[in-house]
Amino acid sequence: MKDTLTPARIVQELDKYIIGQAEAKKSVAIALRNRWRRLRARDDIRKEIIPNNIMMIGPTGVGKTEIARRLAQLAEAPFVKVEASKFTEVGYVGRDVESMVRDLVEQAVNLVRGEQKEAIKEKAMANANEQILDILIPPLRKKSDRQIIMSPAFFEEEEEQEPDASSMADVDLNERTREKFRLKLERGELEERTVELEVVVPTHNVQIVGPMGMEGMDGLQDMLSGMVPKKKKKRKLTVAEAREYFINEEAEKLIDMEAVTKEAIERAENSGIIFIDEIDKVAVSSGSSGGPDVSRQGVQRDLLPIVEGSVVNTKYGSVKTDHVLFIAAGAFHVAKPSDLIPELQGRFPIRVELNSLTEEDFVKILTQPRNALTKQYQALLESENVQLEFEEDAVKEIAAMAFEVNQEVENIGARRLHTILSNLLNEILFEVPDLNLETSYVVTLDMVREKLSHMVKQRDLSHYIL
Repeated sequence: MKDTLTPARIVQELDKYIIGQAEAKKSVAIALRNRWRRLRARDDIRKEIIPNNIMMIGPTGVGKTEIARRLAQLAEAPFVKVEASKFTEVGYVGRDVESMVRDLVEQAVNLVRGEQKEAIKEKAMANANEQILDILIPPLRKKSDRQIIMSPAFFEEEEEQEPDASSMADVDLNERTREKFRLKLERGELEERTVELEVVVPTHNVQIVGPMGMEGMDGLQDMLSGMVPKKKKKRKLTVAEAREYFINEEAEKLIDMEAVTKEAIERAENSGIIFIDEIDKVAVSSGSSGGPDVSRQGVQRDLLPIVEGSVVNTKYGSVKTDHVLFIAAGAFHVAKPSDLIPELQGRFPIRVELNSLTEEDFVKILTQPRNALTKQYQALLESENVQLEFEEDAVKEIAAMAFEVNQEVENIGARRLHTILSNLLNEILFEVPDLNLETSYVVTLDMVREKLSHMVKQRDLSHYIL
């Protein structure tokens, strides 16, 4: 975790991608900084400091998931998003809650492996280039270097002979040629040349499912997969593709997986973030009993030890969840946070309510974030040499329509902008490749009204807009 990530700086970074929701950003920023503080606390108290898990309450499409995902990216921490509604109580067929911890460790291993791969990339690339060079220009060796199994008399006779001048010349020429091609490889001049090499054909994983659909059979599955013999097949690849294949192959040899696993488990335990979405779907409305509600309460009870802190067995080893940060989120349209069992409510002491998006928020969402939808469509059309521009009035009209539709049909937040812009720009996206335009295309207020006004006038907008 970077030392420079103060709470104010974290909020600034989140502001680049998420509009509004200042209270939620402040809460997650404090939670992230507290992890940094805990790792630098005194040894005698460090283990006692547990994270304050957060529950986000708000309608869909207001930024709950995006806040958690961007937070994990800032901290370079293992992150996994799960949906509470996909889990079942132990004894039912389906995913058990411990699988979220196994997924987190898998993400941590991939994260650390990627960092290790980046660290040894130069060495792996050098080795890969040498292997490609051996295919393009096979090396020649001097007679004295050759391993020939002959009788002792042959060696005595060989030692008395002078080195073959033509052989020496061939070796020197071969070395000079290899050096020229080595430089060309380093400069990227041979990327499109085709080479033939033997590659390992990926085998189908052996799928093992335990009784009642239980998970956690990863270790046995990996063992059986390792027993399946690897098949090799000759394939023609470009030099660029061959280099990527050899880099991956070299990385597997150079990376110490034992060290990777140890580091990954430590990161998962101390900086992992698990985002539990749709937590309201497992809440039981007061007064209801029987039916699927029994399973929902069972899922809540199964979540308790994981969130509070327990040990989960994974194929990489045992993982403690005491210091994993859990962020739960839900719309809570029907159920209320108080409908969760009291023990689980207590595990999420920080409650943050996210606000519904206003018309002004939609204008900002369309223009300010680095990944704003208007910027995405501009980038898409730039690939066709078309400059797409949005007039200010047109952006305001799009925002007003999105807000109006959310009010009249169903509030799906910023996701409404995706469908409105899709309807607005579908025609140009369809026609541009055939028109061979190399100019700018301006989205005006009149264009927005012409293409979208008939949809807004319809009472049942669900036929036209999601």
